[in-house]
Amino acid sequence: MRGRHTIRETSPELRQRAKELRKRMTPAERTLWSRLRGHQLGGLKIRRQHPLGRFIADFYCTDARLVLEVDGGIHDRLVERDAARTEYLEQRGFEVMRIRNEEIEQNIEKVLAEILAVCEERMSPPPPSQ
Repeated sequence: MRGRHTIRETSPELRQRAKELRKRMTPAERTLWSRLRGHQLGGLKIRRQHPLGRFIADFYCTDARLVLEVDGGIHDRLVERDAARTEYLEQRGFEVMRIRNEEIEQNIEKVLAEILAVCEERMSPPPPSQ
C-alpha cells in the first residue's frame, strides 16, 4: 500500500478519551455507525473513535487507511485545526474524508457509496509499470 507509515503508540489518556467518545457519539455519528459496524459496508472493518497518534478519528477503515471525520457546525470555526489534523494524518499515509452531518442525515446511501468507492480505490493494487 502506498505511503504506509506507522503512528507511534497512543497514550493511555487518549485511549480513555476515545472510549468516552464512543459513549457520546453525535446523532449523525450514531446513524453512520449503525450502517458501518459489523463489516456491513463491503465487508470492511471500520472502527469508531479510534486513536491514531495524537488524534482520535471519528471512524477508521483499517484496510484502506481511510479516516472518516463527521463534521458538524462547530467545524466551521475549526478550519485551521482540522487542516493541521488532516495534514498530520496524510503525511503518515492516511486519507481523510470529511462528511457533514447534513450529508449523513439527508442521503446516507450516497455517503456510504462514496466511502465504499474511496476504500476500494485505496485497496486496489497499483497498475503494473510499463
